[in-house]
Amino acid sequence: MFLADLPDETEEVIGDRGYDSNRIRLSLAECNITACIPPKKNRKSKSPYNWHLYKKRHLIENMFAELKDWRRVATRYDRCAHTFMSAIHIVASFIFSLKE
Repeated sequence: MFLADLPDETEEVIGDRGYDSNRIRLSLAECNITACIPPKKNRKSKSPYNWHLYKKRHLIENMFAELKDWRRVATRYDRCAHTFMSAIHIVASFIFSLKE
């Protein structure tokens, strides 16, 4: 499962409705990680979640969408991971400078 990939200092996990299952919520609770996952519409017992924290997830999704607008990043022209990461840094700094 994806919990093995999480760093040890993880305190909260933000996910969309697709991750709303009892199995995921229990495994997060066993690791003392707070789940910020909105309940599915058809769920009978709706779990509470931090709506303000979940709203920040949208900002991260928007940043990935803006990164994918750049063809070099979207199609991953670079073969080496360090070259690809440097392209992401350049594009992210350019996007940040346009926002100001």
